[in-house]
Amino acid sequence: MTNPSLTVRAADSADIAAAKACVDAAFTLYVERIGRPPGPMRNDYAALVAEGKVWVAVQDARVVGVLVQYETEDGFYIDTVAALPATQGTGVGKALLQFAERSALARGFDSVYLCTNSKMIENQLFYPRIGYVEVDRRQEGGYDRVFYRKPLR
Repeated sequence: MTNPSLTVRAADSADIAAAKACVDAAFTLYVERIGRPPGPMRNDYAALVAEGKVWVAVQDARVVGVLVQYETEDGFYIDTVAALPATQGTGVGKALLQFAERSALARGFDSVYLCTNSKMIENQLFYPRIGYVEVDRRQEGGYDRVFYRKPLR
């Protein structure tokens, strides 16, 4: 299901608290499974917003989703995709992923990559269904991560 009233825009300083709250709400369910807060819950959103790396999905003047994306040595990285639990399944995450893919293409990239925690089994089922291919598994930042890449052309 998609939602035509959803807009994605660059986050600004007024969005920092709402973005952090959205990420925390989306990832809290994984804390017990992983044994500590997942990486996105530990991000410094004030710094990321200041660096122009955060976008928010807004509906009815409310932040309902968060995207953190940026360029790395390995390509165009989707660091975080989060949707408020009440909006999951309504197209927020899909809209953010599609926005990231369009952003990557506009910047000249022919693929995007992301990772998920090895204990986030749901993501490991979801990403391959939408074109992402597992390319690596490694420990990074104290987390066991599964890396995926999606070709865009």
